[in-house]
Amino acid sequence: MKVRFALAASAAMMLFATPALAADKKGDAEAAEKSGDPAIPPPVVSVTHHTGTFGGVKIAYKATAGETYLKDKDGKPLAAITSYSYVKEGAVDPNRPVTFLWNGGPGSGSLWLQMGAFGPKRVVVPSDAKDDGAPPYRMIDNAASLLDVTDLVFIDPVGTGFSHALGKTDPKDYWGVTKDAKSMAAFIRLWLDANGRWNAPKYIGGESYGTTRSAAVINELEGSYTDVAVNGIILISSILDFSQAADSPGNELGYVTNLPSMAATAWFHNKVQDKPATVEQFVAEAKAFAIGPYASALLKGNALSAAERAQILPQLSRFTGVSQTYLEHADLRLSPGRFYKELLRDRGLTIGRLDTRYTGKDYDNAGEEPDNDPSFYGIDGAYTAAMNHWVREGLKYSPERVYISIGGVRDWDWNIGGPRGGEGYLNVAPYIGRALRENSGLRVFAGQGYYDFATPFFGAEYSLTRTGMPTDGRIQWHYYNAGHMMYVRDEDLQKLSNDIRAFIRAR
Repeated sequence: MKVRFALAASAAMMLFATPALAADKKGDAEAAEKSGDPAIPPPVVSVTHHTGTFGGVKIAYKATAGETYLKDKDGKPLAAITSYSYVKEGAVDPNRPVTFLWNGGPGSGSLWLQMGAFGPKRVVVPSDAKDDGAPPYRMIDNAASLLDVTDLVFIDPVGTGFSHALGKTDPKDYWGVTKDAKSMAAFIRLWLDANGRWNAPKYIGGESYGTTRSAAVINELEGSYTDVAVNGIILISSILDFSQAADSPGNELGYVTNLPSMAATAWFHNKVQDKPATVEQFVAEAKAFAIGPYASALLKGNALSAAERAQILPQLSRFTGVSQTYLEHADLRLSPGRFYKELLRDRGLTIGRLDTRYTGKDYDNAGEEPDNDPSFYGIDGAYTAAMNHWVREGLKYSPERVYISIGGVRDWDWNIGGPRGGEGYLNVAPYIGRALRENSGLRVFAGQGYYDFATPFFGAEYSLTRTGMPTDGRIQWHYYNAGHMMYVRDEDLQKLSNDIRAFIRAR
């Protein structure tokens, strides 16, 4: 069933059209015509009904796919945010949680978490880090969906998915750390209004830049006098402190936080001498080396003695799987791009960035960095096809727009203010620290893949263990034997699902 309607002034999203809204639509169109703005059509929403078995429990649920209009203080629609809500049907349980989820980029739609991890349907890609090939791709009921323990709302920020600015609104008004977070917080409030869920347990979460967004959103929800208290933040493949990703001369932090991921990858590809039995054991050794002797050596810079360098080189070579000669030429500083190309150069292969289990073959083997990321082109075709098929055919929501999977924004505003005008590296981790200090019921789930170089796991640990972070056990850590999107590996999809299910139940 597809329903077209305009929003009442008191709630920007509703589930059913009413006769009174027809007058609103006419009034909106007349006002737009008088102001010279392009006529803005009413939002489009599709409501369908389904059943499925999730976490071993059979659930009947209502799926609502469609637009919510964000408006200015005068009620003028500015942007359409598309979301996909899956709500359990039957008697309303006031204690049933609702979880709001998004992906990252910035500029990525929510298809990855929806079609790969937690939505009621998922696309099947090879679990062993092989390319997804060509369609048709297999779509199945997702037994790992969290619908047995929480309602789910997947949100596409402005410029992603089908979401877009309206009329003469500049989409850049929504493209920035704080701008984006404000729009997500506004959407959450409107959804709670429309669905009567203000007193329900609430969770927010995201993947990759979606974790950055989650930190900024918690600041918008809980950082003012009109708080929306949240029970939990779900961080999947976190990037909170961007100083670790800044490839700037003199910035040594990234080399330290990347090293354990290099060790895990070298272990996986059998490039380690005296290889320990488990990746966990080798990672623990690498972390101790990275934060100790290696960090000390890097911080000494040109003052590092020849004797000290001679001690560091063989250890660094063992943990990275790269020759001492290469590391000597790189002055002990191995960048991720060089690592992707160098580790398996002797086999004529490169490794992935999102997931270093994946391998690729470049145009030639002489370059310094890979031609492309085999862990992205190894899955993107399947996810894009699955999202368009499920939404348009399964949810009966088919706007005359291209679904933007990733890359739909530009000129992102990274400034969040603060000391020195917010100059320097972005760091939103303090937002989470403050929220934890000021909300005793808030907990954080942090899930990381060992083979993820987009958001290395040791970097996430670094960000969430700084001054200001509570040490009372409310930050939970979980690790997976895959990469950035750990759920592409079947065993880790189930583990991730079970871990988050337990996290929500333990509130």
